Amino acid sequence: MTEAPAKAKRHILSLSGGKDSTALAIFMRDKVPEMEYVFCDTGEELPETYDYLDRLEAYLGKPIARLNPDRPFSHYLDVYRGVLPDSRTRWCTRMLKIKPFEKFVGEDEAISYIAIRADETYRTGYISTKPNLQAVYPFIDAGVVKEDVFRMLEESGLGAPEYYEWRSRSGCYFCFFQQRREWVGLKERHPDLYEKAKEFEKFDEETGRRFTWSQKESLEELEQPERMAAIKESQVRSKDAISSNLSDILIDEEEEDMACLVCQL
Repeated sequence: MTEAPAKAKRHILSLSGGKDSTALAIFMRDKVPEMEYVFCDTGEELPETYDYLDRLEAYLGKPIARLNPDRPFSHYLDVYRGVLPDSRTRWCTRMLKIKPFEKFVGEDEAISYIAIRADETYRTGYISTKPNLQAVYPFIDAGVVKEDVFRMLEESGLGAPEYYEWRSRSGCYFCFFQQRREWVGLKERHPDLYEKAKEFEKFDEETGRRFTWSQKESLEELEQPERMAAIKESQVRSKDAISSNLSDILIDEEEEDMACLVCQL
């Protein structure tokens, strides 16, 4: 009996809607024609992200598979008893991003292309413990740095994602890694999504615990006109401080190593 031929190893590039994974898709498009492009759609993304992915899909000439979690964010919020995800637990990443991706791969032998650049080798990104998944880093191998990424985006005609005008990373509109200036941007540009994010915040009267996206204040407190004005003023001062090397400069995406790389690259 003739044995069936071995299944070819899959090549998979997971997109976040951010600049780096988009640039990697551009970089790899003609190098690996059999590449599969995927986007783990939490259902809680910015409209700018969906628009940008549609444009990228047209550029690639191949579909981007939208991977949805088995349950919505609200379901897992109930499972975790109303405890919002934070930098320590990150259950949203595990349940809404990693699980759908690993389900998509299944038991197939696959290479996962990760968009970490040569100027940020201190990062690791998502590395699966599944033995059938091999992680590779084409940007590191090719010496691609941040300025190269922006050049690729401009030369492709896609440009950078529109949300970079007010936000430092991709990811859910309520991402707990957002800085206060980014919450202000969400309030001003997508007030409906800001209201949805507020609805997830809770106060437990029995224990006195507050479950808020920001550790120090609720979104209701943050949206007060005087507070928003103070945040904007702080942002202006921080920009002015760059040339003075002061310590209150707002940390941007590249300087903050805490962010969720499986979401933002």
